[in-house]
Amino acid sequence: MAMPLRQSIRVGTYLFEQKLRKRDKFPLIVELEPLFACNLKCEGCGKIQHPAGVLKQRMPVAQAVGAVLESGAPMVSIAGGEPLMHPQIHEIVRQLVAKRKYVFLCTNAMLLRKKLENFTPSPYFAFAVHIDGLRERHDESVAKEGVFDEAVAAIKEAKRRGFRVTTNSTFFNTDTPQTIIEVLNFLNDDLQVDEMMISPAYAYEKAPDQEHFLGVEQTRELFKKAFAGGNRRRWRLNHSPLFLDFLEGKADFPCTAWAIPNYSLFGWQRPCYLMSDGYVPTYRELIEETDWDKYGRGKDPRCANCMAHCGYEPTAVLATMGSLKESLRAVRETVHGNNG
Repeated sequence: MAMPLRQSIRVGTYLFEQKLRKRDKFPLIVELEPLFACNLKCEGCGKIQHPAGVLKQRMPVAQAVGAVLESGAPMVSIAGGEPLMHPQIHEIVRQLVAKRKYVFLCTNAMLLRKKLENFTPSPYFAFAVHIDGLRERHDESVAKEGVFDEAVAAIKEAKRRGFRVTTNSTFFNTDTPQTIIEVLNFLNDDLQVDEMMISPAYAYEKAPDQEHFLGVEQTRELFKKAFAGGNRRRWRLNHSPLFLDFLEGKADFPCTAWAIPNYSLFGWQRPCYLMSDGYVPTYRELIEETDWDKYGRGKDPRCANCMAHCGYEPTAVLATMGSLKESLRAVRETVHGNNG
């Protein structure tokens, strides 16, 4: 795990405070979607399936910042849609950073080089560029040629200007251990991004392509082979060790989707950003009025093949905090990642 030490301490302190207050449900990171519009039509995403009137909407800055503050989460992942299409996205980021929230702006990077001048490097801020494979594979996944090359150029320019740059890679049943190894080696060694996040594709119901999502056993076998030979320890993966254990079948956890709540133009989404069982206007209503016990593998058939980070990474983090052995293991891997 390559999470910066300052961020690790902040998150650890936050989790300890929740324990002292005896809160059993609290947010670790908010998924903020200030728009649904995008400049790409990825096969595995259904966000742009919304009506044209919805795609034209942009969340006001005060509403976006207010939702994050209402939740109290220490971290924010700004997604969409493509956040850089929001004319005030830099102001949303600026205000959240001023509140000392750790902000990850998820982007396909098509507009990144043009928008960099609107942002200021900060230890509280990082761009999270979506990269699903090397050139041919990535461009196929986003249904447009040239996107991979632009993303690589944007990453290099952002790093040159002093920004933290992370990546987010989603893998499908068309991937092999070798395709995973190749892209993560490239991101880790050649581009030298700060951190990498990985996730098996979840069968998002509105996605155009419903044929290439991974099942649980496929996921475990895929990552077990990709992590072999010391790759897992060498790569700067932005995940807890227990979540990586989970991906390769060494551990299993219940879903804790309440720890990564989603807030969009429609409000707080039940139960997570991958499923939609309605929306509520306040964070308190989301937490107190959602039947969280009915979600997860073995409970809801829609969750049968889900191993996504939004449901299981927070479970792994909480399990880590509840074990001295796992906490020490996470510290060792954090220090290793920062010195690697």
